Amino acid sequence: MITPRFSCGQTDEAVIVSLYCPSIRAADVEINVDETLVTIHVNPYFLRLNFSKPVLEDDSSSAQYDPSTGNLTVTLTKENKGEHFDDLDLLAKLLAPRKTVSEPPSIEVISSESLSEDELTSKTESLSIENDEFIKASENDWQLPQEIPSPLPPLNTSAQVRYGFLSIHSGYLKYASHTENEVNELGDDAEICTKAERRVKRVKHEDDKWDEEHYMADFVDDEYIQELIHWPHPYITSHDPIVYTEKENLAMLRLPRKEYLATENQTHDLYLTLVTLLFSYAYDSRTSQLDPTPESAWTICSLTPAFTALDPPHSFRYKGGPHVFPADELEEVLVPSYRRSLAFPLYRSFALAERCRQDVASFLAKGKRMVIRCLLEMKDILDHHEVYYIYSKIWLDDFCVWIQADASDETLDLLGKALMEVKVRKVAIGWGLPDFEQAAKEALQGERESDSDDQTTDSDA
Repeated sequence: MITPRFSCGQTDEAVIVSLYCPSIRAADVEINVDETLVTIHVNPYFLRLNFSKPVLEDDSSSAQYDPSTGNLTVTLTKENKGEHFDDLDLLAKLLAPRKTVSEPPSIEVISSESLSEDELTSKTESLSIENDEFIKASENDWQLPQEIPSPLPPLNTSAQVRYGFLSIHSGYLKYASHTENEVNELGDDAEICTKAERRVKRVKHEDDKWDEEHYMADFVDDEYIQELIHWPHPYITSHDPIVYTEKENLAMLRLPRKEYLATENQTHDLYLTLVTLLFSYAYDSRTSQLDPTPESAWTICSLTPAFTALDPPHSFRYKGGPHVFPADELEEVLVPSYRRSLAFPLYRSFALAERCRQDVASFLAKGKRMVIRCLLEMKDILDHHEVYYIYSKIWLDDFCVWIQADASDETLDLLGKALMEVKVRKVAIGWGLPDFEQAAKEALQGERESDSDDQTTDSDA
């Protein structure tokens, strides 16, 4: 079956679904309504929508087909007139399957008979060991040293590991060495590296790529970098409501139909990973001024630890309950992104990294619709690359669906506010940035004094 292009709107009394179904017979259209679930079928098209509130198919409902345009318009009555239906523009959320609610396990009463005190005592004694065994055990009071056993390593019954969104993917990097994947830092071991090994390789690669001379040169000669920092990002400065383009709607229609059963800890980690994805997008969109270059795919992948080393952030502080993002946790999440922005791309500036962090906070504050727009632009860039498209498959596709269906605007706003206030210390980067900056300042000051002395000597002559 083909999922048709569609859009949804609403009035105070009805929900209106518009589908593009060219060359069909209007008499063959089948519409079924089951509270929040609506299915529309006409060969070869099939559409299943899951609304946030119930609708009805009554005398006020209608279906009209315009053969000249191929548009089928279905009007369904709201069960509670005047109710506002949320997220009708989030097409992937409407297409997501209805969430299943698991019933609590039933308790079967085996026996309800009551026991007398004597019977209870008799049964208890039959379950206990004899008194003489207690005496023998106390006589052999050997004071042997005791230690708490160390936990066993996680059981792994396969040489292949999983990675990507919620660690549900594998096999995408099996032949990475044959595809000239320049951002893959795990090499041929990408399919077998453990999480700990991935992190070690990532950190080592960052240390190897760090170039203090490049950093000092950009620190001293930062005129163009300052222009990039002060460039007004249209997505941040605009206050217009977000309306998706036809291209964005088509991209959302092509997303997979999935339901994610993430634990609270996994959900918390997804929000943290989202920060690193948006940081890479913020860097590329700011340095290219929203005009992607042939290097944009490489830049985005190189700055994202979850792509290059399959190493997304993992929280060891979150203990369940409402999502809280402490400053030290966010600093730990941002450090790899900062390090990579100072070691890989053309412009390597700590001040530019700080500006990207503020951009991410602004994106999050605008809610899931802005976040989806940023992710869709990242996805479009990677999808058109002959190698890096795999990172769109194992991360961005799932993230776009999850953001629409499961992410919370309140949590995104909370994360954005925390991110705006966090302080990433230069000493946390680990490369002695303050010392190199001081050395660059002294060298620049020495050059200025030398030029001043030369000018004085020339005037005396």
